[in-house]
Amino acid sequence: MARDHKPSRRRARVLAASAAVFAIGGTVFAGLPASAAGKPLGHDVSSHQKNVNWSGAQAKGARFVYIKATESTDYRNPYFGRQYNGSRNAGLLRGAYHFALPDKSSGAAQAAYFVRNGGGWRADGWTLPPALDIEYNPYSKKKCYGLSKARMVGWIQSFSDEVKRQTGRRPVIYTTTHWWNKCTGGSAAFAANHALWLARYDSANAGALPAGWSFWTFWQYDNNGSLPGDQNLFNGSMAGLKRFAKG
Repeated sequence: MARDHKPSRRRARVLAASAAVFAIGGTVFAGLPASAAGKPLGHDVSSHQKNVNWSGAQAKGARFVYIKATESTDYRNPYFGRQYNGSRNAGLLRGAYHFALPDKSSGAAQAAYFVRNGGGWRADGWTLPPALDIEYNPYSKKKCYGLSKARMVGWIQSFSDEVKRQTGRRPVIYTTTHWWNKCTGGSAAFAANHALWLARYDSANAGALPAGWSFWTFWQYDNNGSLPGDQNLFNGSMAGLKRFAKG
């Protein structure tokens, strides 16, 4: 996902030009994966999107959104409040995500900062669980942040434990299969109690999953499309998405 205060990171790939066309909520979209039929469409945004037209996004089929709240322990999205409240006012389920920088401070410290600055959760049926965005280091050639595989697993566990302690929910984990297998050594320690938000830009399917997970909950299938920001699907029905939000 996007970094707020530096140029956008390299993207894996764009969708094939021959991507399928589907109708969702009466609106026609080009570029949706073949497996999108019947699944709620969503997106994720950061300060790059600034003042989002939420009613317009909802009219185009958006049913949920994740909004960047924080990064490390020293950055908060200046648009977070208006994005978070604006999406809810437009009828979208919404949640917050944190961009992890494991080389800067502990998992617990970043989780605490995240929760203090928008990463909370409540069982109102509208608030998605907090999410951890953990991926290749965009600021250095040390793509695993200089951490060993064991230390990376420990960092993620520390973040998760603190989010659970403060909010009552385990965070959704956003990552790529390649990063996960490289930087955690293919750890299967989180699949049992952490929903997977998989990033893979493809017009057909989500592909191989990180070790341990047998299905994805969210799939970020493109970084450009009909909705502001990155394009996502929920792996279920709208009723299922509401149940997931409520916990």
